[in-house]
Amino acid sequence: MPTTDQPTIAVLGATGHLGRLAVEHLLQRGVEPGRVVATGRAVERLEDLAGQGVRVLPVERDDAGAVRSALEGVDRVLLVSGTDPGRVEQHRIAIEAAADAGVELLGYTSGPHADTSSVLLMADHRETEELLEASAVPSVVLRNAWYVENYTAQVATYREHGMVGAAGEGRVSLALRREYAEAAAAALTGEGHAGKVYELGGPAVTMPEIAEAVSAVIGEQVAYTDVAVEALRGILADAGVPAPMDAVFADVDRGIAAGELLVPTEDLERLLGRPATPLRAAVEEALSAG
Repeated sequence: MPTTDQPTIAVLGATGHLGRLAVEHLLQRGVEPGRVVATGRAVERLEDLAGQGVRVLPVERDDAGAVRSALEGVDRVLLVSGTDPGRVEQHRIAIEAAADAGVELLGYTSGPHADTSSVLLMADHRETEELLEASAVPSVVLRNAWYVENYTAQVATYREHGMVGAAGEGRVSLALRREYAEAAAAALTGEGHAGKVYELGGPAVTMPEIAEAVSAVIGEQVAYTDVAVEALRGILADAGVPAPMDAVFADVDRGIAAGELLVPTEDLERLLGRPATPLRAAVEEALSAG
């Protein structure tokens, strides 16, 4: 049986990549499995964690009753930002459920400079942060910059077509997904994080530098080609990315060129207790993990 001196921590969105890693890092930090609640749709992905004693609950984010039920008796919550078009409403449901449950700390995975960014992808994060500010629930905002895996997941395309973007020589702060998950676990298990906004990111790199790192790891030359933002949108549309996401993803590169996905490294280093993984080593790790 779990001891009573540990908080019970729920991860809303544990069946996604980041959420699952956050659960794993909570366990690594000594949280007893019975004190961890992992929710999501495809809970079959969490069978191994359930076997360790984690409380795995199938929860649809749109189902306010199910979310409230999942948070009963929970002390702290990690709300992993959703991916559905209606994710702001889903976030509102979670925040209200946390308030009803008397949660002592709610962590939200936001995006870089969400309150001031002009990047289209940050609009939902900004709305969610406004909901948090209006709520009575103590919160910590974890503004994750870009993931190394955003690029390594496209290596098959890079091999065939090279890397195409519209970021120019703009720099983007990169870290591994597991490092953002570890930072979230540190914030949810530590003290003194309520009311804080953390801008989280690793080394600041350019797209050509990412192409060089990928080339070195896979042993093939990957060239980076810079195009206009509208041209990149067309390329994404031709590749099957539906509107309006073609525009949203192309706009990310505009944001990189403008420095809007660049953050200091101090916050991530503080939560991790060490620097983030350097670019080439991070690319190697991400590719080896598949």
